[in-house]
Amino acid sequence: MTSPPREPDNREPDNRELDIVIFGATGFTGSLVAAYLAAHAPAGTRWALAGRDAGRLAALRDRLGVDVPVHTADVTDPATLRRLADRTRVVATTVGPYVRYGEPLVAACAEAGTDYLDLTGEPEFVDRMWLGYHATAQRSGARLVHACGFDSIPYDLGAQFTVEQLPADAPIRMRGYLTASGLPSGGTFDSAVTSLGRFRQANAAHRERRAAEPRPADRKVRGIPGRPGYDRDLGWVFPLPTIDPQIVLRSARALDRYGPDFSYSHFGAVRNPLVLAGLGAGWAAAFTLAQTSPTRALLLRLRPSGAGPDPQRREKSWFAVRFVADSGDRHVVTEVAGGDPGYDETAKMLAEAALCLVHDPLPATAGQVTTAVAMGPALRTRLEKAGITFRVLDQR
Repeated sequence: MTSPPREPDNREPDNRELDIVIFGATGFTGSLVAAYLAAHAPAGTRWALAGRDAGRLAALRDRLGVDVPVHTADVTDPATLRRLADRTRVVATTVGPYVRYGEPLVAACAEAGTDYLDLTGEPEFVDRMWLGYHATAQRSGARLVHACGFDSIPYDLGAQFTVEQLPADAPIRMRGYLTASGLPSGGTFDSAVTSLGRFRQANAAHRERRAAEPRPADRKVRGIPGRPGYDRDLGWVFPLPTIDPQIVLRSARALDRYGPDFSYSHFGAVRNPLVLAGLGAGWAAAFTLAQTSPTRALLLRLRPSGAGPDPQRREKSWFAVRFVADSGDRHVVTEVAGGDPGYDETAKMLAEAALCLVHDPLPATAGQVTTAVAMGPALRTRLEKAGITFRVLDQR
């Protein structure tokens, strides 16, 4: 029988030497997270840079002009990861694809009682980590919080914000619609291609988790497959096969505030039908090429790891997620919006999530939990202060 979760006091520092470690700090996204902390971490926050190469870590530290420690650790050497986890209260990792590189760090954090954050958008990885380490993390008090960037904070916290505008005792039907502009880095492209090539393994992991994970006995929480169509406000809409609706539904299962019967559908939206056709053709081609090693390697050469959009391109990028929800005779439309989704805002989200776990009074949780469950309104407040907007567009 699994023992009940420890209730960690996340407001007071323990005897560990560090509050936050950024693992993979010299990568494209990791360096953006480090730069954000260098500019925004409150005085007294004890944070460090970590990765494989001490020289590159020291060079990054010098470039940022901060006096923080650097620690070497490697995903191929679990002992170095355990030493890292033992030193700090929170580890935030940008090292993906996570299904390839992520498990040893999750294991180290779960065993050490260290809070863990990542940027994964890989459903297989999240399911396998629940199966392997959720119970361990419950016992140790570690919070394992996946998808702490553009996947999936805007959707998870946006759905929670929308629910808060509605009655607590009535069924809720909600749809989320993403519009965005931006380019992926090589690391994100690698993760996406890896996931496409592992769809059978991902389906198997999902089935195994579904069979093992408890569900609410007295409430309904459902994902509703969407259909392509046209919306006069948003343009052409289409089902978006990402991890985001899974995260929203897990928050809904964990939190009674989502009501007695909650359903969610997830869409992308574009104005031009030719863009929609191009997206469909591109996804089909990528899925086909990802199925074998030679064609997958060819596909990955289109955007090599370590590459990413320059600051000028990121400055022009943006995202907006609109939520439309109905509950009885109530109707509400909300929006979460920000700048460059894949990198500037993702770095902000991961860094603020780490700061939230360290500095803010939060509910006592442990095991694999979502951002809405672990941090919820506290993280939303941080993101609003950092420039990401949560607003009600219509309510009646």
